[in-house]
Amino acid sequence: MSFEFDELVSKMKYNPSWKLMAADHAPLIISFLDRVFRERNLRQVDEQELIMYLQDYLYELNEGSEVVQFPRSAQEYLQQWTEPDKDWLRKFYPQGSDIPHYDLTSDTERVLGWIDTLFFNQFIGTESRLNTCFDLLKQIVQGAEKDKDTRIAELQEQKKQIDQEIAQLEAGELKIMDQRQIRERFLQFKRTAKELLGDFRAVEHHFRELDSEIRREIATYSGEKGELLQQFFGEHDAITNSDEGQSFQAFWDFIMGPNSQQELSNQLDKVFQLEELGDLSDDFRLRRIHFDWIEAGAQTQRTFARLSKQLRRYLDDRSFLENRRISELIESLEKKAILVKDSPPVGMWMEVPDYQTKLSLLMEMPLFSPAQQKELNSSIPEPTKEAVDTDRLFDCIYVDRQRLQRNIDEALTEETQVSLGLLLKKRPLQMGLSELITYLQMAEEDPFSLIDDQGQDSVSWIDETGLRKEATFPKTIFCHRGSHGTE
Repeated sequence: MSFEFDELVSKMKYNPSWKLMAADHAPLIISFLDRVFRERNLRQVDEQELIMYLQDYLYELNEGSEVVQFPRSAQEYLQQWTEPDKDWLRKFYPQGSDIPHYDLTSDTERVLGWIDTLFFNQFIGTESRLNTCFDLLKQIVQGAEKDKDTRIAELQEQKKQIDQEIAQLEAGELKIMDQRQIRERFLQFKRTAKELLGDFRAVEHHFRELDSEIRREIATYSGEKGELLQQFFGEHDAITNSDEGQSFQAFWDFIMGPNSQQELSNQLDKVFQLEELGDLSDDFRLRRIHFDWIEAGAQTQRTFARLSKQLRRYLDDRSFLENRRISELIESLEKKAILVKDSPPVGMWMEVPDYQTKLSLLMEMPLFSPAQQKELNSSIPEPTKEAVDTDRLFDCIYVDRQRLQRNIDEALTEETQVSLGLLLKKRPLQMGLSELITYLQMAEEDPFSLIDDQGQDSVSWIDETGLRKEATFPKTIFCHRGSHGTE
């Protein structure tokens, strides 16, 4: 791809990333947004909290300076950064809240990532990048190969290399990386992990652009309603089946798997225990980066679900307006018919095709059926002296939430997170469906738990009558509070 002069001139005038780098107060904007959003990995901050952060930061920068560098108020700066011609911050209202919130745009995230490459790259790791390029090429070639014999030959070659490596280890030949190689690959992992967090904002931005495009098409649509519905569902599938949608769904399916999460946690534990990392192991944010991935992915999932819900509501509103317009036309015709009722036009002024008289035969009418009379008895019978069985009052099902919480806590002492499906295999249901619903209610109330509506788990049990029953429920994961906390 080559850069054209006219295209670069246009980008310099209108591209938000370029305009941010060329802004008069670019150091203020970049440093503040990086401190608030990226260091804390926040996806949204309400207006009052963000104003308070900016006021403190402006006071810190202006303190001790003979000339006030930033004379405007924090509110004025935020207003300027969210203007359409700049678009460095996205101002929006979350569902169920009347307080404006702010989040970084994908263009601002791109600038912050580029700044990282300027200042925080200790050395250039060409070896690790070359190995990554080779691995990617191998994955492409192997994944696109359609010849069965060729793929078998490649797997046989890999097996031969693995057997050879095992033989060398058994003979005492142990090859390990030196400190430079370990630090080089760790820095590349760190850079890629942070870039992945920034990719989520770009995916959300693309989803919102597709949603706006569909809304514009619906607003200007003049065809039949059936074609509009077909177009709507087609565009909705286009969002899901787009490259970003499919790639994100594949990521979400992988990261939400309990085995994948446990493997990531184990690998990070082993890496951060290496003495060769030195001061690089002090990065606590990177130690829990997979939890940040989950939070960012969940935010993207909620954004996509909210856009789909709003789009359906928008389509329902369009249908309501169309029905209302039809009612107004019918009412207008009725009024005009009443005005000309006494003096109808002369001659053939209206024709009704296939007009005929509707016959209603007498024998088709149902016979009269008298209403059944009911006797009212206002007397109150005297209470009997027979003993009343009160044991039935205690037959109601009661689920002990404390027992269920102990089951969850005991499982989390062994692992950092556990799925409800795996927990029920170790601790089978004792009270059937009521106990399962209580587990799901506890997960919904717990801010550290995750419920993935896209995935499913199943459980079976034997009820009191001896029948075997089975239930399917959304994939639910209980996380340890210490590993999922905020800084």
